[in-house]
Amino acid sequence: MKKFIILVMLAVVYGCNSPEKKADQQTNPNPAAEGFNEAGSDQRAIAIADSIMVAMGGRKNYDNLRYIAWNFFGARDLVWDKHSNRVRIDVPSKQTTYLVNINTLEGRVFKDTGEITDPDSLRIYLKRAKDIWINDSYWLVMPFKLKDSGVTLKYSREDTTATGIRADVLTLTFENVGSTPENKYEIYVDKADHLVKQWAYFKDAGQEIPSAIWPWDNYSEYDGVMLSSDRSDGKGPHKVSVFRDLPDKVFSSFDKPAL
Repeated sequence: MKKFIILVMLAVVYGCNSPEKKADQQTNPNPAAEGFNEAGSDQRAIAIADSIMVAMGGRKNYDNLRYIAWNFFGARDLVWDKHSNRVRIDVPSKQTTYLVNINTLEGRVFKDTGEITDPDSLRIYLKRAKDIWINDSYWLVMPFKLKDSGVTLKYSREDTTATGIRADVLTLTFENVGSTPENKYEIYVDKADHLVKQWAYFKDAGQEIPSAIWPWDNYSEYDGVMLSSDRSDGKGPHKVSVFRDLPDKVFSSFDKPAL
């Protein structure tokens, strides 16, 4: 089965819990990240994005989640400390473990039979770890990132998903962010329950026909937050778990933890 791996962007605002942001949430349940293109977005699309946030459990519950673990496409296992942006990635097929802080790009990497210590090589591997995390976490938490830095959000149309769900379709484009700002997404939002049920990927924003369309289904609740995993097409995130506490060695030791 072909595995589509999209290097999306939007890394800098993950886990932001500044006092200013918390204060904003008292009056705005879905505040935009600094740099969101509100002027270029339309109000109908923004209102639907806000309704998605409510349906998913709310920004406060999402921000309160501390640790999320999941498997991506059956290929690798990730553990993300959302509050400090430490990430652990185990890739069994490549005998590689990444321990990285995606804010600072500090960390350690074990590959094959030993730890990578050469500074130049380590820098390359830690950058690769961040790219993996950006991609894999976007497949898991994209609905919470519709008002991220660099995003322009437009209402496109009413349409029907592949399974016959009536949906409002939002278009996301990006500017001056991440590795692939030329990408575009269409997000299909169920008109009945306001949850994302399908997404379409355009490698280039000028394309009229999407490069791929995938379901975004099979929701479960995790500490008050709705997440989609083990999807009907078998792609994307699997085995999602959330934790309130984890030992520090998860992010400091190459020994794979039993979560």
